Amino acid sequence: MATIEKIPMLAEGYAALQRQLKQLKEVERPENVEAIEEARAHGDLSENAEYHAAKERQGQIEAQIAEIEDKLARAHVIDPTTLSGDRVVFGATVDLLDEEDRKITYQIVGETEADAKRGRISYNSPLGRALIGRRVDEEVEVVTPSGDRSYVIERVRFL
Repeated sequence: MATIEKIPMLAEGYAALQRQLKQLKEVERPENVEAIEEARAHGDLSENAEYHAAKERQGQIEAQIAEIEDKLARAHVIDPTTLSGDRVVFGATVDLLDEEDRKITYQIVGETEADAKRGRISYNSPLGRALIGRRVDEEVEVVTPSGDRSYVIERVRFL
């Protein structure tokens, strides 16, 4: 029997997916059904661009709903405040020093929650993968699209 791979995420990421699903099911899907009906009323469907566009959008909406429902079903919600230690794990907030001794702080989060500008990186990103399992004072080498980078883990927190 195949095992279902869980998707780690924070509670706020789970809630965001629930909001997206609700928006798709309760707003976008009904609006699209109306657009299809309106386009149908215009007559000949074979040359009706509005109808074809609405049907295409319907397929996109249904695919998005299926994808989000799958993620929610496989979600493994992690509360970082219940964790502790000096090892970097999912949910940890990590203070790093880069090669120029600049302090950088990132929280290790799920793919749907990642936003580097807000200091949140995916556990699957090159830096996220390099940090997982490492401890305070360890040096981490990362190969990124913009070049090789080196960091020292200064502190691990669970906020």
